[in-house]
Amino acid sequence: MPEGADSRQLKFRDPARARDLGRALTAAAEAMGRTVSLMHVCGSHEQAIARYGLRASFPRSLDVIMGPGCPVCITDTPEVDEGVALARQGVTIATYGDMVKVPGTVLSLGDAQAEGAKVEVVYSVTQAVELARATREPVVFFATGFETTAVATAAALLGGVPDNFSVLSAHKYIPPVMEIVAEMPGSKVEGFLAAGHAATITGWGVFEAFVERHKLPVVVAGFEPLDILAALVKLVELVRDRKPEVVNMFPRCVTREGNRNAQEQLFKVFRPAGGRWRGIAHVPNGNLRLRDEWAHVDARRRFDIDLRPLWKFAPPALVQDCICGDIMAGIANPKQCKLFGKECVPDTPVGACMVSSEGTCKIWHLYGGVPDLSSSDAPQGEVRP
Repeated sequence: MPEGADSRQLKFRDPARARDLGRALTAAAEAMGRTVSLMHVCGSHEQAIARYGLRASFPRSLDVIMGPGCPVCITDTPEVDEGVALARQGVTIATYGDMVKVPGTVLSLGDAQAEGAKVEVVYSVTQAVELARATREPVVFFATGFETTAVATAAALLGGVPDNFSVLSAHKYIPPVMEIVAEMPGSKVEGFLAAGHAATITGWGVFEAFVERHKLPVVVAGFEPLDILAALVKLVELVRDRKPEVVNMFPRCVTREGNRNAQEQLFKVFRPAGGRWRGIAHVPNGNLRLRDEWAHVDARRRFDIDLRPLWKFAPPALVQDCICGDIMAGIANPKQCKLFGKECVPDTPVGACMVSSEGTCKIWHLYGGVPDLSSSDAPQGEVRP
């Protein structure tokens, strides 16, 4: 920190400032005289909201909905099936830990592993590449995540990988799905909280065309409690004042242009393609697939992936009762699912929303979801230290 700088500038969890922001949020929302519905599209935002008990500071007239911001949750069933099929064919699958329990049509990667398939949990694409270098056997990195992790995958490929290494891309691109949510019949979403880490790559300017088309404000937010509260205050004010604008409330990390070098690497390796997001819809340009120049590391082109043995079986009855899609679209919340906390818990998840640490159902199961303050002595708009 520069000499003479105010150390308080870096206190993003200051209780006094949080209380002030909580009161400002209540005042702005109550001035509307009705319920205001906002959506964030980031599992990390939901984690922070739940972990720090921020909903205890939200007025009852403010509905903050978690949208399709969990990359594990929206990885479509056939994409999981592709990884399972490859694993059962003897290919080593390397993927992030959250993906192992995500249900496919019949099996998860964890189920395939229990049958004897080689499924390795890695913490980065670099670790998957090192795994391939240590063997002569084929290794497929089942790549999931939004543009933030897709950039890392792209950088690894551009840096050079061994001949036995391939990528099965299930990477997704956030901006297009915001279009889908905004256009959903009956949508009550009046503004969006955008993820600061993704905007670090794309820049906040990527949302300008969306705001122009849909006349809905977008506020880019960081992940500390004060970041989120300040961004929500600004977003409610924009809704109240009927100002469809993009506002960057994460300027210490996000610029209008974003990280140009990262964008160049991302789109040198990947191309946007239409595809289905689990439980939501077909999202035009919502998937990131490897360009033709990278066919030699594209698992879908290098291997004959036969899904028919998996699709001979009907999905379990419980899966048909799962409402993860409605939850991610902001139509329902976890407590409206009859499986939540009963048949569907983190140890035995039925839907993908209960698997990932960024999934709404798992977060609500761990932290309790929306607190009921009707019997609490904490006044509206006050955040406890």
